[in-house]
Amino acid sequence: MAEMRTGPIGHDELALAARNHGMPLEALRYPITPAGLHYLLIHYDIPAVDPGAWRLEIDGNVATPLTLGVEDLAARPRVTVPVILECAGNGRALQSPRPLSQPWLLEAVGNAEWTGTPLRPLLEEAGMLDGSVEVLFTGLDRGIEGAIDQAYERSLPLAEAIGDDVLLADEMNGQPLLPQHGFPLRLIVPGWYGMTQVKWLHRIQVLTEPFEGYQHTNSYRFAASENDPGEPLSRIRPRSLMVPPGVPGFPIRTRHAEPGPTLVQGRAWSGLGAIERVEFSSDGGATWADAELTPATGDFAWCGWTFTWEAEPGEHELCCRTTDETGATQPLEGEWNVGGYSNNAVQRVPVVVAEPVG
Repeated sequence: MAEMRTGPIGHDELALAARNHGMPLEALRYPITPAGLHYLLIHYDIPAVDPGAWRLEIDGNVATPLTLGVEDLAARPRVTVPVILECAGNGRALQSPRPLSQPWLLEAVGNAEWTGTPLRPLLEEAGMLDGSVEVLFTGLDRGIEGAIDQAYERSLPLAEAIGDDVLLADEMNGQPLLPQHGFPLRLIVPGWYGMTQVKWLHRIQVLTEPFEGYQHTNSYRFAASENDPGEPLSRIRPRSLMVPPGVPGFPIRTRHAEPGPTLVQGRAWSGLGAIERVEFSSDGGATWADAELTPATGDFAWCGWTFTWEAEPGEHELCCRTTDETGATQPLEGEWNVGGYSNNAVQRVPVVVAEPVG
């Protein structure tokens, strides 16, 4: 049973927060998130990897198992795609009670350019046999979770794994992967939450039965109660975020702004379809007005938005929400669930606007 928490963040949650980090919201200004500002979640430890000895094994229900080194993969056809990655637990700390886990607010996101080789040709070369139903991806990171000593593993349905956009990436923003981002190889599945993007990848196994490992059966499921088996998480729900306007206080980061026309900017994304609309509110969501959109740089990248807010003296609660081409819209309040997953409720930014000087 998951341990639930209310009230202040505990020492064990701080230990997680100290080794992982979110993207500062002011970094929404960058179309491509710098590697050092991109969100980071590491379940266990960063493994030590010798690139000269490292090999990727592709086996399971295939005719010709493959063993590939770093140079073998680098010699294959290469593509670069901008992809938004978001942790499934983004917003977890805003629900109550919350599970004992990484206490994300809203910053578990980033939009980087990933370079590597498409997965499907490698699976075709290995020769998937009849009866194949899923593809399992195993990382080199190991730990104990749910009293189980395990490597981090996730699977994809075969139809998803052979999609044109699934990538084995060895570069991020034109540079070799950093150790914390999965060096020497990681999986990129555009449109899916971050738990799918297995880092430190070293084995790909074609399965004839659905994977029933811990990260599928016990974790990353949208469950309404402890007795609910829940539904597995997959694609990213629509979300928009703004760069909080004005300047922050310290250590409590209340925003302070000057009166008059104020340009508010942000980003919006969805793993379900293209963004069609972003709305802005300065009164806590009582009224809304359309923001201006900037087209996304790719099918799975975020798009930009701007809104000129006529800031008047007093206290305000700024909000933004987005709608994608499927009609999915951010809710005003998140849907509570045991894991604190997919909490895509609208962002709320309290701002104090000063009285005019003079």
